[in-house]
Amino acid sequence: MSSQFKAVLFDFGGVFTDSPFHAFTAYARKIGATPEQVTDIVFGGYGVDGDHPWHRVERGEITLESARERIMALGAAQALHVDIWEVFMAMAENGGGLRTELVDYVKKIGAAGMATGIITNNVLEFKDHWRGMLPVDELFGFVIDSSEVGMRKPNPAIFELALETAGLGPEQVIFLDDFEGNVLAARALNIESILVDGDGAKTVADLNAVLKLA
Repeated sequence: MSSQFKAVLFDFGGVFTDSPFHAFTAYARKIGATPEQVTDIVFGGYGVDGDHPWHRVERGEITLESARERIMALGAAQALHVDIWEVFMAMAENGGGLRTELVDYVKKIGAAGMATGIITNNVLEFKDHWRGMLPVDELFGFVIDSSEVGMRKPNPAIFELALETAGLGPEQVIFLDDFEGNVLAARALNIESILVDGDGAKTVADLNAVLKLA
C-alpha cells in the first residue's frame, strides 16, 4: 500500500449504486421532451453550485416539496409537465442495486488502517433511505452530507470541510465520484480523484491500482 494516502473519500449515489440517470431517456420520451431538457429542468447545471431549486434543496435551504413545486414551474415554462416524484420513480425502477464488491473493499481499506468518509450531495428527506442501504457508521469515519452542512459539490468549501474533518492535507486523500465536475473540483485542490464510470468491479480495480491492497 502506498504510504502517501491516509484516507479515501467516496460519493454515494453512482459510486456505491449504479447510476440511474439513463432513466431520463424513457421519462423524457414519455413527456415529449429530450433527456437534456429534463435533466436541466430537474437538476439545473449540476456542475455549478447555484440558485436552482435542486441546488437549494441539496444545501438544505428549502424542503423537497418546495423544490418539487418550483421545478414543476420551470417545466411549465417550457410547456412540459415535469414532476420529480415521477422522475425519481423512473430512476428507482431503472437503477441498479448496491455494489457489494465496493462495500467489501471499503472494509479492506479500514482494515489497512486508512480513514474513510462520504461526501454526498443529498436531500434531507432522503437521509434514512440512502443510509439504510449500507452500514454507514460501520464503514465510514464521517459523512459530509450537503443538506446538513449547507454546501454542495462542486463548491471547494465542501472538500475543504472534508479535509478538515479528516485532519489531512489534500495530497493524503483519494476521492471517488461519478460526476466529472466534482472530480475536477477536487483535483483543482490537489486531491487525487477517480471518476467512477463503470460497475463495482471496475471501481474496485481502479482504486486498488492506486492503493494496492489486494
